[in-house]
Amino acid sequence: MELLKKKCPNCNSYNKRVHRKYSTINHGSRTIYQCEECSTYFSETKNTFLENIKKPVSVIWQVIKVRTEGMGVNAAARTFDIAKNTLFAWEAKFHDLYQVLFLYALVHEFLKLVIEGDEVYTKVNKNVPPDQSLGWTIALMDRASRFIWELSCGKKDRRLFMKAIKTLQKILATTDDLTIFTDGERRYGNILFEICYEIIKNGKQGRPKKTLKKGVKVRIKNKGSQAHKKGPKRPKYQAPWPEHPETEQNIKVYHIHANHVEAFFSALRRRCAAFRRRTNTYAKSTKGLQRILTVHWVIYNFVRVHYTTKQVPAAALGIIDKGLSIDELFQIQIA
Repeated sequence: MELLKKKCPNCNSYNKRVHRKYSTINHGSRTIYQCEECSTYFSETKNTFLENIKKPVSVIWQVIKVRTEGMGVNAAARTFDIAKNTLFAWEAKFHDLYQVLFLYALVHEFLKLVIEGDEVYTKVNKNVPPDQSLGWTIALMDRASRFIWELSCGKKDRRLFMKAIKTLQKILATTDDLTIFTDGERRYGNILFEICYEIIKNGKQGRPKKTLKKGVKVRIKNKGSQAHKKGPKRPKYQAPWPEHPETEQNIKVYHIHANHVEAFFSALRRRCAAFRRRTNTYAKSTKGLQRILTVHWVIYNFVRVHYTTKQVPAAALGIIDKGLSIDELFQIQIA
C-alpha cells in the first residue's frame, strides 16, 4: 500500500536499504534505513505517530479506543494512569494523520458520489443558547460507503459552512457526478453556488445564466411548518439554485434525506463524551472538541468496520484495499 511505503525524510526518496536492527524496551526490534540517494540514516518510526513515544502500542490503542467509545478525558487518565497532557499529545498527533489520509483520499477518482450534509449541536465551555454555541458540528457523509468527508466544529455561521463547502469543492475535482442532500439548511447550496458555478451562454441578449457546475445536483428537504406564514409555500423538496442543463436529473423524491448522517450523529452522542446530553463532560474549547472529532474521523473511516456495510468505510469507497490495523496506522509517515 502506498501509504505504508517508507521514504527518506531528507530527500523523500523511496530508494533505501536496511542498515541495521536495534532493540527497544516496549516495541521489540526496529530497523535503521539508509537512503541510497542522499545517504541519510533514519529509523522506521521517523515522522510517524510513534516517533519519540516510549509507551507500548497496546496501551496507546486501549486509551484511544475507550476515548472513541465514550470515555471522558479525566476518566481515561485515571483508568490508564497517564497524565492528561500525554493523552492530549497523543490525540493531537491524529491531526497529522488526518491530513495525510484526507489528501490520499482526494487523489482517487470517483464516478459518482452521493453526499449527505447535516449539523449537530453540543455545548462548549458553558451552557449557552444553541445559536451562540461554538459546538456546532457539520458532517458530510458519502451515502453508499458511509465515508465521512468532513467533520468540523465551530459556531454555526458562514465560516463553518464555507469550510465544509471547500471540502466539497475538492471532491468535485475527483468525480463526474456529485449529488448533495441536506436536511433543511439552505447555506450548503447557497455557498456552493457562489464558489462553484458555470455561465451558460445561449446567444440570447441579456446577462448569461449562472448554474451549478455540470454533474452537480443539490436537493434540500425543507423542514418546519409554514401554515402561519403568508405568501407562497415552499415545496417540501427543492433545488436551491439552477442546475446545468446537461446534468442528468435522476433523483427520486424518496432519495432526498440525510438519514445516514443523522444515524452517525446518534452514534457520536454515545461514542464521544463531548456530545453527551445532561452531563458535564462536554469540551471546554472548540480546539479540544475538534481534536477528538479528528480522532473519530481517522478511526471511523480507516480502522473500524461499519455495522451496516460490514466494511471499513475507506475500503467500501475504494480508497484502500482493506482496513488499517493499529500498527499500520501508526507507521504512516506524516511528513
